[in-house]
Amino acid sequence: MSPLRPAIWLVSLSLMAGCTVGPDYHRPDTALTHRYLGQTSVEQRSVATSANLAMWWEGFADPVLSELIAKALEQNLDLAQASARVTQARAGLGAASAALLPSANINGQAARAYQSVETPLGQVLDSTPGYDRYGSAYELNLGASWELDLFGGMRRGREAALAEYQASEAGVAATRLAVAAQTADLYITARGLQARLDIANRQVRTQQDLLEKVQLLYSKGLAANYQVHQVEGTLSQVQATVPVLQTGLDAAMNALDVMLGTAPGTHRSQLKNGHGVPLAPQITAMGTPADLLRRRPDLIVAERRLVASNARIGEAVAEYYPKFSLSALLGSATAVSAGNLFTGDASQAAGALGLRWRLFDFDRINAQIDQAKGQEAEALAAYRQSVLRATEDVENAFSALVNRESQASTLTQGETSLAQARQSSFIGYQKGAASLIDVLNADATLLQVSDARAQARTESARAAVAAFRALGGGWQPSEPQSVATR
Repeated sequence: MSPLRPAIWLVSLSLMAGCTVGPDYHRPDTALTHRYLGQTSVEQRSVATSANLAMWWEGFADPVLSELIAKALEQNLDLAQASARVTQARAGLGAASAALLPSANINGQAARAYQSVETPLGQVLDSTPGYDRYGSAYELNLGASWELDLFGGMRRGREAALAEYQASEAGVAATRLAVAAQTADLYITARGLQARLDIANRQVRTQQDLLEKVQLLYSKGLAANYQVHQVEGTLSQVQATVPVLQTGLDAAMNALDVMLGTAPGTHRSQLKNGHGVPLAPQITAMGTPADLLRRRPDLIVAERRLVASNARIGEAVAEYYPKFSLSALLGSATAVSAGNLFTGDASQAAGALGLRWRLFDFDRINAQIDQAKGQEAEALAAYRQSVLRATEDVENAFSALVNRESQASTLTQGETSLAQARQSSFIGYQKGAASLIDVLNADATLLQVSDARAQARTESARAAVAAFRALGGGWQPSEPQSVATR
């Protein structure tokens, strides 16, 4: 029988059998409702603008917001790190794919030697007729090897590497979505703090005007000294809120600069002029909870990691079976000159069939399989939890959006009424029909309601951003590459 026949038989078997050990992946079933609990309330919102999920920030109709998000998506350093992780995962996939292919290498050497006749060895050799103290040697070999993946262990490894690469790509999309949402959230927070600062400063001016009038009345003997002190105390109380709000505004602007990949203070002048809190647009094409499985990149990441952990089980199971490899060597060597390297008689050729089998190592293999199964169970639980939390994020954002808008509408009406009441009480105080306490109480209540209205409007806009993020907006999903390697 030809010595090459076993090798040919093994190669044919590996190509035709296509055996791959371990469990095949099947997407887990998820029990999700057909509609969100708050979907009807969100759809019934009465707003002038709308936004699609792909470019949801354009729906806020704020050019500054759109410009900042564009800069963030281009310059953010978290996004740069995520992109670098894709490069690493791509390299891992390339290495796993290369392991399935034959490898070859060429090695050679050329040597020139001189033997002194003063040494003991040189003296012995020098007595030999025709001895040449100068010698040359040349060698060139071509080697090739191929590990036959008869039972699919390396194919399972490539399947895992492909899933990890897909997870890294989805991770970039998840980071892009997070960067856009966090930029919008910080921008809206800053605008909200600017609005609250404006309210507080207007109230300070109102109290200062009231203090001047009370001091004028006191100078004419028409007001008591304690009334002057009351207004001064109220003024100080309002003034004390300004530094707190300014601190929050500075922190929000600094965080926004860092989100844009720039030093704090870079965009301070651009945000100096307050444009007010942008109104939250209508959310269109929100889909169903089941759509989140392909819409949200973080869920894609969780599922791809589950695929990878499932493939690792097969990779571990493959260690039960023998490993076969083919290797060959073709070369030539000469000790005369490089000119007759391939024409001399000193040529060599070899072929080998290798076998490696962990026959007495099954306990360690069992432990590796159990570890892989445990990691797969962990990844499955993480995936299911991610799905539940994704729907929770949507429901919470919908609830906050609807209720905060309702609160803002109610407070706007109350602010209008309280502003009229404050004006009436001040007129009554000037005419002696109302006390200074009535005016101060009206001022305090108006400040409280105005500040609460600004906060409610800010929170409703932030809730809209959270809803777009929870729905997976800002990313166009594509079907992942097939993980089949058989």
